[in-house]
Amino acid sequence: MIEADDRSDVNVILLQGAGKDFCSGYDLAGTYAGRLSDGRTKGEDFSYRTKIATFDDDAWNVESQQKLTTIMFDLHKPVIAKVHGNCLAGGTDIAFHCDLVFASDEARIGFPATRANGCPPNQMWLYHIGPQWTKRMLFTGDTLSGKDASKIGLVLDSVPAEELDEYVRDQARRIAAVDAELLSSFKRVVNMGLELMGAKTLQRVSAESDARAHLAAGPRRTQFKADMKNHDLKTALTNRDAPFGDGRIKLRGRA
Repeated sequence: MIEADDRSDVNVILLQGAGKDFCSGYDLAGTYAGRLSDGRTKGEDFSYRTKIATFDDDAWNVESQQKLTTIMFDLHKPVIAKVHGNCLAGGTDIAFHCDLVFASDEARIGFPATRANGCPPNQMWLYHIGPQWTKRMLFTGDTLSGKDASKIGLVLDSVPAEELDEYVRDQARRIAAVDAELLSSFKRVVNMGLELMGAKTLQRVSAESDARAHLAAGPRRTQFKADMKNHDLKTALTNRDAPFGDGRIKLRGRA
């Protein structure tokens, strides 16, 4: 993305998933099995914060990851997220830091991990859908279809899956027809407004809130960790999500 921001022949950046999903989230199997991203095991005697021995280690690691998952916000050029399939947990952290989000009607968007795993380490939900809908999503970990997400402003628009590629390409083409310098001025003044509303500070708070949530010892989080230790990820997810049924929000009274 930094290279694309640097190139004079690029006016707009399009971000999409390479498989059946945009992004299904963070690696829970690695995290809860005690494995770090480089294959080492938590608790071993390393001279780096990645051992995550303290609250501050955890906050430091989440903040370090934020530098990657929030980079879209600071680029000068517009970034479009094209969401299909699952866009869950860490996938939403990425998508909602883009400038525009388009989704397929059938996309599945939400943060189910709030049911037992922690607090979203990035917080752009509030700026997209306001306090009540943000709380509704995070309190339950329920998901929205792309079509319903567009009705509450979580994504800009949605279309049938078979039309998504052409629709987003056309939107990108229209934006790219404007000079990069103009696009940059539009993006940066709006994002400065978000900063004045506390967006940058809230990301820091979100990182620390996630680290604090990782210390929770309630029954649901304890059960998830025990299932991971004694069984597998599928069992842990099944038991975590069982009380919520299909977990899909169905909007009422909206056209």
